[in-house]
Amino acid sequence: MNCILLFIEYGVIKITIVLFLLAGLGEIGGGYLIWLWLREGRPFYFGVFGGIALALYGVVATFQSFPSFGRVYAAYGGVFIILSVLWGWGVDKKAPDLYDWIGAIICLVGVSVMLWAPRN
Repeated sequence: MNCILLFIEYGVIKITIVLFLLAGLGEIGGGYLIWLWLREGRPFYFGVFGGIALALYGVVATFQSFPSFGRVYAAYGGVFIILSVLWGWGVDKKAPDLYDWIGAIICLVGVSVMLWAPRN
């Protein structure tokens, strides 16, 4: 019985992580497309696709199974920070320094506490 509960809990954690990653890609990718359109003179459709991606981010985040909007969005904020550091490194070619990594790890620990700490 404990193995079944552990398997179910592991599945919930995996789904949570995937949803946070999808939401993050929607928000960061959408914001980046709008940035390219408005700040770097890319075509209008960059802005349109960016707006669509941002709207999808808002929808994907609602699929989380946690009952509290505030907790989900606060935890997502930590995930967003980590994804932003990785986006800057991979897309903008700006390597994070030691303090970026320390801050990202602190955020990840905070997100884990907020989402999965035992509560009554």
